[in-house]
Amino acid sequence: MKVKIWLDDVRPKPFGYVRAYSVNQTKDIIESLERQGIESFELDLDHDLGDYAKDGGDGYKLVEWLIETDRNTNHYAIQCHSMNPIGREHILGLRNKYWKS
Repeated sequence: MKVKIWLDDVRPKPFGYVRAYSVNQTKDIIESLERQGIESFELDLDHDLGDYAKDGGDGYKLVEWLIETDRNTNHYAIQCHSMNPIGREHILGLRNKYWKS
């Protein structure tokens, strides 16, 4: 089973996604689901999280955490829906550089 997580401070989540507003909330969701035996995630990230950035940073920080905790595998698919072209480029660049197949 794959769980889809939508990290965004303002846009509504698409159908079938779990909603997260901040990086720390997303980490908590991932860790909780892992304890329940979930091993596959699709993460669709926003870069700029407005006031929620106070709770763990931006979408880029989440990708850094995934790498630091050895979650940079195909079990954690990363997409980015940010309207910030530079932020999107940074997130996808980090994914492209460090993801293990």
